[in-house]
Amino acid sequence: MNNLIDRLHIGIFGPRNAGKSSLLNALTGQDIAIVSPVAGTTTDPVVKNMEVNGLGAVALIDTAGYDDCGDVGAMRVTKTKQTLAKCDMALFVLPDTLSADAAATNEAVRWFKMIESLVPDTLLVVNRFSGNAPDREKLARKFGSAPMEVNALTREGIDSLRSQIVCTREERAGGDALTIVSHLVQPEDVVLLVMPQDLQAPRGRLILPQVQTIRELLDSRCVVVSCTTDTLSSALSALSAPPRLIVTDSQAFRTVYEQKPETSLLTSFSVLFARVKGDIDTFVSGAAAIESLNADSRVLIAEACTHAPLAEDIGREKIPAMLRKRFGDIRIDIVSGNDFPDDLTPYNLIIHCGACMFNRRHVLSRIAAAQAAGVPMTNYGVFLAYMNGIIDHVVW
Repeated sequence: MNNLIDRLHIGIFGPRNAGKSSLLNALTGQDIAIVSPVAGTTTDPVVKNMEVNGLGAVALIDTAGYDDCGDVGAMRVTKTKQTLAKCDMALFVLPDTLSADAAATNEAVRWFKMIESLVPDTLLVVNRFSGNAPDREKLARKFGSAPMEVNALTREGIDSLRSQIVCTREERAGGDALTIVSHLVQPEDVVLLVMPQDLQAPRGRLILPQVQTIRELLDSRCVVVSCTTDTLSSALSALSAPPRLIVTDSQAFRTVYEQKPETSLLTSFSVLFARVKGDIDTFVSGAAAIESLNADSRVLIAEACTHAPLAEDIGREKIPAMLRKRFGDIRIDIVSGNDFPDDLTPYNLIIHCGACMFNRRHVLSRIAAAQAAGVPMTNYGVFLAYMNGIIDHVVW
């Protein structure tokens, strides 16, 4: 399912010199990635954000060849594998010369099957840059998928490939996409947003979850009123009737809960994103694991974005302080960005941020890893609601 607030992530995979970078350039119509006859030109994944008619916002990711060699090559292959966690779709690119090498073909089949098992929407693409006509039936038997043919240099077949990508995603989407907040409101409802402007707030602008929530509320024809925590009382007094919904920064949960009108629903930006970016039921049940923690426990805090830590940082300062106040010298590990431990079994609880910088597929892959390791997982907003004793009074 491609959410309204998600950017569809499409990874381009294959062996070295298959034409992956050329395909990225052809799909974007720009020379984004360096193209070279030298094997292994692409090192770290290259990402290009663009709009595709029929798909909307898309992130195309060019990866290093899975057959890269040497110590550095092995690191590149690891990066390529890590990219799979965030891919909603994969394009597996083969050179039209592959069939001449039986060993290379078998390795390609192994990689294709592995990627297909992780990314169900995986398309097989043969790049005909040498002019050879691939044996389509033979490839279909070996890979279990009929290949599409393109010439990434001349851009022949690119329009057909783009159309197939759109059709594949439309078939996958089925029903309505998840929304952030519009399922909680009706047209002309008044919604009050409580948005503290502390040291973490970017100067001169709002953070992405706030912007996306406001936009969706306006699209839903709601009346949006904004305030900070210290002006909450004045904002409520200025309204002729209680707001239908109050959305707050999770750090202000207790303050807002104590002042909110009885008839107003309450949630937070992080809780809303826990639902739309991940699995809210998993996060709520995971929060219950807080009760089983003790001074010997180990907790992992995972932030999706990378930023310089500040004195009021919620993930690096406030949540650890709350845990240590309750459980003593509990061990807490913090990771950010794409860093995430391969082995989660040492942890008793994982607390993830709202993941506004991740797509849903990336968050769900982390949830799946936690579940496979038997480790409960929750999210910042759900954690704070639980710690404040108001989880039963929060909607999502």
